[in-house]
Amino acid sequence: MSARNRELLGLLPAPLLVSAGLSAVFIERHDQISDASLTYGAVFLGLCLLTHVVLRLTLPYADPYLFPLVAVLACLGLVVIYRIDPEKAREQAQWFVVGLALLAATIVLLPDYRALERYRYLIALAGLGLLALPRVPGIGAQVNGAYLGVDLGPIAFQPAEPAKIAIVIFVASYLRDTRQVLVQGARRVLGITFPPLKHLGPLLVVWGAAMLMLVFIRDLGSSLMFFGGFLAVLYVATNRLSFVTIGMAMFGLGAWLVASTVAHVRDRVEVWLDPFAPALVDDEGYQIAQSLFAQADGGLFGRGFGQALLELGDDATILPAPDTDLVYAVIVNELGLAGACAVVLTYLLIVARGLKTATLARDSFSKLLATGLTAVFALQVFVIVGGVTRVIPLTGVTLPFVSYGGSSIVANFVLLALLLGVSDRARREVVAH
Repeated sequence: MSARNRELLGLLPAPLLVSAGLSAVFIERHDQISDASLTYGAVFLGLCLLTHVVLRLTLPYADPYLFPLVAVLACLGLVVIYRIDPEKAREQAQWFVVGLALLAATIVLLPDYRALERYRYLIALAGLGLLALPRVPGIGAQVNGAYLGVDLGPIAFQPAEPAKIAIVIFVASYLRDTRQVLVQGARRVLGITFPPLKHLGPLLVVWGAAMLMLVFIRDLGSSLMFFGGFLAVLYVATNRLSFVTIGMAMFGLGAWLVASTVAHVRDRVEVWLDPFAPALVDDEGYQIAQSLFAQADGGLFGRGFGQALLELGDDATILPAPDTDLVYAVIVNELGLAGACAVVLTYLLIVARGLKTATLARDSFSKLLATGLTAVFALQVFVIVGGVTRVIPLTGVTLPFVSYGGSSIVANFVLLALLLGVSDRARREVVAH
């Protein structure tokens, strides 16, 4: 069976998930099955098939599993958000369509993604500029103490989402040119291999950008995601674990200093350490405490779609931000540990396919780009799932393709388009040889 036929077959579960999930919600709310669930399933099947046709015509050798896996996650997100707020689900469905359109546009208008190398410094400046936008007076939006969004009236978005792609493109392009110099010019001091100082600039710049995000926009999760993705690309480019160790030590030191001096970050750490403390449980610790209760309440197989207790009346919120920060907690409550493991496994499969693409790529830029995009995606999942489960402090990062938010789903579809472009070229070269 050809790659595209396998992709076509893999797309079938997504609309079935929409129809089955919405049917379960309709039964819970109205005690009846509505034909609207079949209509929604058919619509999303049509959208996926149109995207599949674009991929079949433009990227015939692309990885056949990436898009079906993403479609399953996106459809699950739509069902969960519809269960929480039907109006937000309709908005999410619109952003799903926009994301698919941008995926197709990226593939068609950028037939050779390697052209991005020529504009790496411009792309890097654009990415850093996007990160600074939330602190611009008049348009910056503060959410729970962090400056994450930009509000332009009819348009509101989170600049960190497109910025992550821009930073990865720059890092992959820069390390493609300097990786040999970094390895050959390295020196061992006290058993640790240090990169040459004159080429240490990018490491310091990216580290400084991560620390700036902690101080300037107070976003711990995004800074971890950006710097972690950079270290992953650095390791693949140089094959020097010591470089990664130095980078992790720098990030740890910077995070400790910021947590000691910036009140918002310090509060997040205190809540993470003990959300049930009497002084916190009714205030800052309420969100993470309720998240843990909701996940424990789900048990092994969950309470069922529509069964999670989110509110009591109009004024009592049981689970804050269930469609964004705590959407994973809702999934665990309604689908149980089994459903949560299925969701995490789907993400792991996407990461595995992304790293497989990186191993197949023959040129350095493609290999580093695929690695960086996959690492940033994986770290974004880790940051939000780890925060909800109290592995790390909870931050405002979205769960890719599942959480409510237009900027997140659109940016991740562009990320997917770049990964598909790399995989098509890599697999085409494998077949040719």
